[in-house]
Amino acid sequence: MPLYEQEHLQHISQQFRIYGQILHAELCKIGHINETYTATYDQGGVLVRYIHQKINKGVFKNPVQVMENVMRVTRHLQTKLRERGARQVTRRALTVVPTHDGMPYYVDEDGNYWRTFVCVERVQSFESVQSPEQAYEAGRAFGEFQSLLADLPGERLHETIPDFHNTRKRFEALKQAIEEDREDRVRKAKPEIEFALAQEPWIDTLRKAHAEGRIPERITHNDTKFNNVMLDWETGRAMCVVDLDTVMPGLVHYDFGDLVRTTTSPTMEDEPDLSRVYVRMPLFEALARGYLEATRDFLTPEEKSHLAFAGKLMTYTIGIRFLTDYLQGDIYFRVHRPDHNLARCRTQFQLVRSIAEQEQALQDLVDRL
Repeated sequence: MPLYEQEHLQHISQQFRIYGQILHAELCKIGHINETYTATYDQGGVLVRYIHQKINKGVFKNPVQVMENVMRVTRHLQTKLRERGARQVTRRALTVVPTHDGMPYYVDEDGNYWRTFVCVERVQSFESVQSPEQAYEAGRAFGEFQSLLADLPGERLHETIPDFHNTRKRFEALKQAIEEDREDRVRKAKPEIEFALAQEPWIDTLRKAHAEGRIPERITHNDTKFNNVMLDWETGRAMCVVDLDTVMPGLVHYDFGDLVRTTTSPTMEDEPDLSRVYVRMPLFEALARGYLEATRDFLTPEEKSHLAFAGKLMTYTIGIRFLTDYLQGDIYFRVHRPDHNLARCRTQFQLVRSIAEQEQALQDLVDRL
């Protein structure tokens, strides 16, 4: 780490209620949004680690609201876990370390918002699911997360990224990108565009069900990638859900659907061999079983009846986001080669096809659990 960064991080560390001397810090390469450091402190001869993180104001326009959500959520999670008699509560839910004046964040001289968490130890994360057991743990972890927050008191949480999972708005953005064709790429993406536009008849299914009062609004994580679940080193059990900046009002299907997208076809999101992109039924069954075991106390029959569909919808939504970004000139998602976003789009659409082909069988499985 360059010296100027070390000095700045030393200053940041002194703003929080951490006792002891910071020894060193490393930039954490997991995650692409916030700037994250793992810092080691000497506290009376014992080495203790904390997480220092700079919130990305380009993505999260109102960091104060983000931290208000995070504080309410983490406090409630820990309260509920203690009520349930859980052990190692600070490994099961994140702990925010306040500043010396009691704030959950510190604003530096450049207007950047910093926060600090207690580091959850003896855990690891994976970029993709390796087994049905891990799929089960992913489903159980995010299902329990929703269950613990189902009775969060007080006002509605802030929407930290408005319309984050609004498929209709994503669809309209795609149509606008097609019409503008600012990079002359429409001709190259013609098959993908035709597929995307042909799906319009079903993209409003969940939003319509919610508007009609058949599906309730819940508190959801909204970014249920498998690497946001910390697994115990020894047991492989899910311990803690992290990356809480997108926790806000939503539908349970946003979380379950993205879990289906990221766990049931363990290939890269830009997998070039589309024959490898399909739903593995054992992984879906394990995922659904873990999720349903954790959500039986609040999930309604109507919500349950749309779980297989949710996987198709969320996969389609990220697919058209990749396609839109490709048509606009790759301005949002980081790309590493020409046509990278188009390749990502193709992978998502192939998984949409696989889910659609098996949708009834997937839902029948859910209904039996």
